[in-house]
Amino acid sequence: MTQDLRGILLSGGAGTRLHPVTISMSKQLMPVYDKPMVYYPLTTLMLAGIRDILVITTPRDQQAYRSLLGDGSQWGVSLVYAVQQEPRGIAEAFLIGRSFIGHRPVALILGDNIFYAQGFSEKLQQVARPAQGATVFGYWVRDPERYGVASFDADGHVTKIVEKPERPDSHYAITGLYFYDGDVVGITEELQPSGRGELEITDVNRAYLERGDLRVELLGRGTAWLDTGTHDSLLDAANFVRVIEKRQGLKIACPEEIAFRMRFIDEQQLERLADACGASGYADYLRAVLREPVPVSE
Repeated sequence: MTQDLRGILLSGGAGTRLHPVTISMSKQLMPVYDKPMVYYPLTTLMLAGIRDILVITTPRDQQAYRSLLGDGSQWGVSLVYAVQQEPRGIAEAFLIGRSFIGHRPVALILGDNIFYAQGFSEKLQQVARPAQGATVFGYWVRDPERYGVASFDADGHVTKIVEKPERPDSHYAITGLYFYDGDVVGITEELQPSGRGELEITDVNRAYLERGDLRVELLGRGTAWLDTGTHDSLLDAANFVRVIEKRQGLKIACPEEIAFRMRFIDEQQLERLADACGASGYADYLRAVLREPVPVSE
């Protein structure tokens, strides 16, 4: 399925909660410790085996993304670009990407979401296999009223999803990573904007739930899901990445390494990427990857 599965990386929005640092640049281009934020969701799609990816940006920031990411060929993937003129909701990504998706299945990830877990690549690739319907991920949070929340029956089947409920029925928030079959464009075309004038991703999920085609994969206690929408959460994410990388000596969300381990590129291509990084610690790390093979474990 991953050969047909398309990926969308949504990096729109004004990032107003991070003003003034986002007045002149996109939030998703800001660093999270040693890499641009956008590397983290991008490599999540790569770990799922997805090689055709649409990057949706604001009109102002698209050229900066092109300068940073290029066409993706250096990592063995194909990146194309589109613009979200105004923040009209997460689900609008499927209308913007209508021709890119066609009737294929698609995975959507938000540009400010960071995932980290042992064996996460294997889980993503299982979800990406041929299946009807939609799969989203649930994560236990202390403050579920801030999120879309999934409720379950006694057998563990999802019964409803409520956006920012005042009295949540569970602590499982729906994360910013979604897998849908080829019906998602048609479902989105039928949506009406919410009271805030947006096409809500929760309404897409409800449509799949109502026809019995929504699965919620629960992410366990050993999984980190971080969003980076505030100054505090951005700093927390950077500190988390720093601690893991310093302790293990292995990088999180390094697209060159992941492309190599996923066999999107070969040793010669990785060596050229290392040379292009000059006399940096990042270049040294890429050369170490060639000397000391370590399996993909993200």
